[in-house]
Amino acid sequence: MKRIGERLLASPAPATGAPARPSVSAGDCGLLLLRLAVGLLMAGHGAQKLFGMFGGRGLAATGRGFATLGYHPGRVYAATCGLGELLGGLGLAVGLFTPLAAAALIGVMINAMVTVTSLHGLWETSGGMEYGIVITVAALAVAATGPGRLSLDLPFRWGKGGWREAGFALALGGAGAVVVLIL
Repeated sequence: MKRIGERLLASPAPATGAPARPSVSAGDCGLLLLRLAVGLLMAGHGAQKLFGMFGGRGLAATGRGFATLGYHPGRVYAATCGLGELLGGLGLAVGLFTPLAAAALIGVMINAMVTVTSLHGLWETSGGMEYGIVITVAALAVAATGPGRLSLDLPFRWGKGGWREAGFALALGGAGAVVVLIL
């Protein structure tokens, strides 16, 4: 009995031969689900603006809407916003250039919150900032934790996440939003 107890407490012997392959954890799968949901929804949102897909209004109508919000030329700002959502969303979904993708989504969402949704309070039922906050925090969290093993960023340094990556995403997204708001 004593031997069985010792065996249970002992670490398993290292495997010989081929190097161990890293296994995919539940956290990696969870990050993939988060990235796919947020990223693909944001990419679809951008496709609505740019191409009129998924019931969107397309670039010309979206440009007119941006012009009524004070963005001139409206079509240029609509294209910039739509590309930020489309490319940032796709990048986040597949885990490619994750800090940059997160920065694009953070910048677009900060701008939307400042110019449109903050006027309506917090909750989405009143047209408020709830959705923008969730997207911003999710993008920042993915930049901080890294996209996980099921991503195209895995071989790169920034594919591991960290304070630097999160700071980069927040600073670049915030700076981009400030530039757009000032112009």
